[in-house]
Amino acid sequence: MSEHDESFYDALGGEPALRRLIEAFYEQVLVDPVLQPVFVHFTPTHIDHVIVWLSEVFGGPAGYTERLGGHQALLTSHLGLGITEEQRARWVEVILATAVRELPDDKLLQQRFAEYIEWGTRIAKSVSQPGTELGDPGPVPHWGWDGLA
Repeated sequence: MSEHDESFYDALGGEPALRRLIEAFYEQVLVDPVLQPVFVHFTPTHIDHVIVWLSEVFGGPAGYTERLGGHQALLTSHLGLGITEEQRARWVEVILATAVRELPDDKLLQQRFAEYIEWGTRIAKSVSQPGTELGDPGPVPHWGWDGLA
């Protein structure tokens, strides 16, 4: 167990910090020539959904499961996007740089956040490929001070 006493979600700064992070991130993504094609159908609601997803993953309220369809719905939203490795890597690069600016300056927190982003984007890329069949992915994964719970 980590030496950190508070939950990972609380250490991140909760929903307000995740909102700052995701809003700053998408300001960059939507004008990035590598990432723009992935988000041609972007709506402002997307930002809210990402915040609710990350909140649940990191130990906050279970809003994605309760209101947005859970893990199955999240993965389904990536079906057919055909995310390339270049796009995945650029997404990671931009969000991690944004996290350094927007999230607490805590080495372990930044490391665990980066590990989740790497893990999650590899799954998103995988399920985005043509012909992917999801099956039942189970519940929303939880990520914290010790990584995947």
